Amino acid sequence: MSIQYDYEAIVIGSGFGGAINTCRLSKKWPGQVLLLERGKRYPMGSFARSPHDMARNFWNLPQEKRDMPDKLQSEECHGLFDIRNFDHMDAVISAGLGGGSLIYANVFLQPPDEVFDSNWPANAQKDVLQPYYAIAKQVLGARPIPQNNEPRRKIIRTELFQNFAKADGHDSQLLDINVFFGNDFDNPTPIGVQEKNKYGAVQTSCVYCAECDVGCNTHSKNTLDLNYLHVAEHRYQAHIHTQVLAQKIVPIDASGQDNSAMSGEFGYRVYWQDLNDAHKECSALTRRVVVSAGTLGTNELLMRCRDLHKTLPNISQQLGRHFSGNGDFLSFVVEGDKAADPNYGPVITQGTDYNLFKNFDRSKAFILEDASYPNFAAWYTEGVKPGASQLRVLFRTIRLAFARFVHGISTGHLGYALTSLLKNDLSYTTSVLLCMGLDKGDGVMSLNKQGYLHVKWPYKNSMSLYNAILATGERFKKWCGGKAFIPMPNWLWPMRRNVTVHSLGGCRLADSPEQGVTSAELATFGQVFGYSGLYVADGSLLPTAVGANPIATISAVSERVAEGITGITPTAEL
Repeated sequence: MSIQYDYEAIVIGSGFGGAINTCRLSKKWPGQVLLLERGKRYPMGSFARSPHDMARNFWNLPQEKRDMPDKLQSEECHGLFDIRNFDHMDAVISAGLGGGSLIYANVFLQPPDEVFDSNWPANAQKDVLQPYYAIAKQVLGARPIPQNNEPRRKIIRTELFQNFAKADGHDSQLLDINVFFGNDFDNPTPIGVQEKNKYGAVQTSCVYCAECDVGCNTHSKNTLDLNYLHVAEHRYQAHIHTQVLAQKIVPIDASGQDNSAMSGEFGYRVYWQDLNDAHKECSALTRRVVVSAGTLGTNELLMRCRDLHKTLPNISQQLGRHFSGNGDFLSFVVEGDKAADPNYGPVITQGTDYNLFKNFDRSKAFILEDASYPNFAAWYTEGVKPGASQLRVLFRTIRLAFARFVHGISTGHLGYALTSLLKNDLSYTTSVLLCMGLDKGDGVMSLNKQGYLHVKWPYKNSMSLYNAILATGERFKKWCGGKAFIPMPNWLWPMRRNVTVHSLGGCRLADSPEQGVTSAELATFGQVFGYSGLYVADGSLLPTAVGANPIATISAVSERVAEGITGITPTAEL
């Protein structure tokens, strides 16, 4: 009896790997590809901004009993941010259609050749991936911030970081960012004007609001739902199910029945929960599966299938090894004597090289980028800023406001008082330093006693990198006259917990299952060793940290996975 498949392919997760494979596979098999995404859709203007909405803008399923901040553990929430607590490493990931692209910092940056060491198989070296970098860059619309004389396009912190780089003896360059300034790179569309992008999705020419990392309400970020996923759904009829959580992947036999002794030669049944229907269990039969749930989600799903459900028992024991946080390190220089204005412009505009692209030194290679944060966070900062001088000005403002309404005094006095209150705001002279580099990539992922992912991060092995970053932050403080250099508070002794937004590894590409989890052979690129038709396409494939923002490399590798599955050479036309 012939098997009645529901789909030619099921893709789990809609980040860079999932979006790319959904688009490419649905072009090969129109109407026969299903995408499963645990998060929600985010139409223009739907990202949380009010305190009430932000309080529920986190991901939590209480029944999973994960290691998460205490205040998030009691209530089921399907919000944008998923925060995980591990040993010496916390992680921030995203849930929503578009995955990490909804909260990423837009940077498209290829790592230097030296990153691709012997841990990278021959078929995953940079020269082999180069065509796929080029295609992904075109699709994602990467370009530097527009350079012209329009005053509204001037970003103060860009120049600040460029000047520091020069003073510190290092090179700064404007970075390619996936932000929409209009379809014509040479003639940017005026700020705030909407038009359709080349794939038919409506976007707004960037409004410089610095809200990239909390969801872009104007759709000025080139998020995946506006390119790869938009085309997959509207042109190639991909089926996209949101708020569904993949649970299990089971091989089937020649009769279409679940059979864990099989190796994928007859396909798979994928099980998921419908989170909007009382967690109802659903399933479908497919010839092939692409797991693209992000490094944490992919490793966890495959581990649960191997070790708990016993449905994929032959996955390599290398699964979960070589975890990397890509050297992520966030810090602040507070109240300098030079303007920074971190509340204006795209969240990152430039990168300063420290032994990554020039004078390569694997032990301390990183890049320093100029981060920003939204205006509403700046108002909060002002609200909690201590100091008698601020209180004195505040009381004066309140007194004059009262007098204005009771006695009708001139609004000029009140305006002067408000100016005194706000003119020396903390944010305007605070610099946000975002670094990422080549950590050792020697973390280990495993399942905890409850059967969910846990990470052990041996931070001491990467201290040469962290110390180089800390020393640079201290020099930045001295150069700009800052009052303090403040790493993230959880880095303070004795906690020494880092935070990553770029989790990598665990399903590394390799030439054999003794070296990794997924095949680097061209014909089976990204396929899980021992299981035909079961692929991985996300950051978990990367054998090491890449130092640079990793989405360019994740996208290139994922394009290569899709080409191997479909046999179609990718183009930017989609």
